[in-house]
Amino acid sequence: QVHLVESGGGSVQPGGSLRLSCRVSGSAFSAMFVTWFRQAPGQGREAVAIIYSDGGWTSYAASAERRFIISQNNAAKTVYLQMNSLNVEDTAMYYCAAYQGLRSFGSSWWYHQNEYRYWGQGTQVTVSS
Repeated sequence: QVHLVESGGGSVQPGGSLRLSCRVSGSAFSAMFVTWFRQAPGQGREAVAIIYSDGGWTSYAASAERRFIISQNNAAKTVYLQMNSLNVEDTAMYYCAAYQGLRSFGSSWWYHQNEYRYWGQGTQVTVSS
């Protein structure tokens, strides 16, 4: 049973930065995809970025490219989301989700929340002046 715990959210002014963490426990950190999602009030859950535990393959949604960086520390079983140049549209609850097993790199399966069995409780990010 994979257990995920997010941390690092908070309030920041436009243009600022935050780093979110997703700690993985209950399972070996291998053959695992970890994806960051976000959900703004009144909106659906949106995939932001994904990383694969073995080798570190990554992919980003258009909203995150050139501003966000996903990374991992395998020894710490932690996935990070460095968010830069934040704007008010980035305000949301941010969740990490995990998929264990083999999936295709480069296809769009990872955008769909129903693909994931394991979810964290979320961490709130608020961008305002």
